[in-house]
Amino acid sequence: MNRIIKSFFTLCLISILCAGMLTGCTRTPRADTDTLRIGVAVYQQSDTFISTLMQALEHLAQERESSEEIKINLNVVDGHGSQLTQSEQIDRLIALDYDVLCVNIVDRTSAAMLIDKAKEANIPIIFFNREPVQEDIQRWDSVYYVGAKAEESGILQGQILLNAWLNENERVDRNQDGVLQYVMLEGEPGHQDAMLRTEYAVKTLVEAGVSVEKLDSNTANWDRSQAASRMAQWMDRIGDSIEVVISNNDDMALGAIDVFQNMNIPKEKMPVVVGVDATALALEAVCDGTMQGTVRNDAKGIAKCMLDLAISLNRGQEAPELEKYQDGQYIWLPYQKVTKEQLPCEEARAPAQP
Repeated sequence: MNRIIKSFFTLCLISILCAGMLTGCTRTPRADTDTLRIGVAVYQQSDTFISTLMQALEHLAQERESSEEIKINLNVVDGHGSQLTQSEQIDRLIALDYDVLCVNIVDRTSAAMLIDKAKEANIPIIFFNREPVQEDIQRWDSVYYVGAKAEESGILQGQILLNAWLNENERVDRNQDGVLQYVMLEGEPGHQDAMLRTEYAVKTLVEAGVSVEKLDSNTANWDRSQAASRMAQWMDRIGDSIEVVISNNDDMALGAIDVFQNMNIPKEKMPVVVGVDATALALEAVCDGTMQGTVRNDAKGIAKCMLDLAISLNRGQEAPELEKYQDGQYIWLPYQKVTKEQLPCEEARAPAQP
């Protein structure tokens, strides 16, 4: 009899342990299944482009709630430039069982770890604006990247400068030596967009037959004040020789322009400046003539694609509206050149719409 009782309790214990193991491997259904919960982790929300993208995402989510029978809960967390902080934030989002994760990763070399955690919890993960390496994207079929091809922005920057070189040569080639002398304001070290924009902007000019000379380059981490500091140092040392400022983003380009304006340099005598992102302030600078041009990084388009994809993933459906952008696990949006010719000044000065 004692042996029967012991066997019974042993079987009960095994059943409980097995149940516990199964529970740990599956997601517990929530009561509020009519709500799509999206956890969004950004590298730094004070970044002008990221802030614009988040505003667009929130606005579009509100529109979708109004037009469809769906509730969308967005939880945006700011990593403040720390991968450790961001990883802890994503751990919390996973523990809270969010339906989809959208990640603007701080350090792209940490993507594999985040993907493995999301896969274990069976939560799809969408990277955006900062692209992990292809091998990491391919670790799981529920990993996606939404953004634009960085080399395109560099090519378009080069085309803007090439057009100025050919059509406004006296203003660009101020010393008339037939060589374009430039400085380069780069984003953060190791960032793929910074490296590719830097490479392809210059490569486009060289391949078009323009002789170029790099006077100096330095990182300013996408930041306006850091770029102003770099530019001020260059102006003290080599200011008379600088004909062009190539900047990996608009905020750094505006930092350079701040220095020129503080030095009371007339805009027709300023070095030619190009940026990337087409932020509201950059469009004003293009309109005012202090910036030669910028390249539109489609914040609203990225936000819309992320939202469409998140909703489709949650519903277990295809997203036909993404077909023209989708390349397997990648969703690529095009960049666009923005110069005075493409952008009426009235539009540039109008309030930016999310």
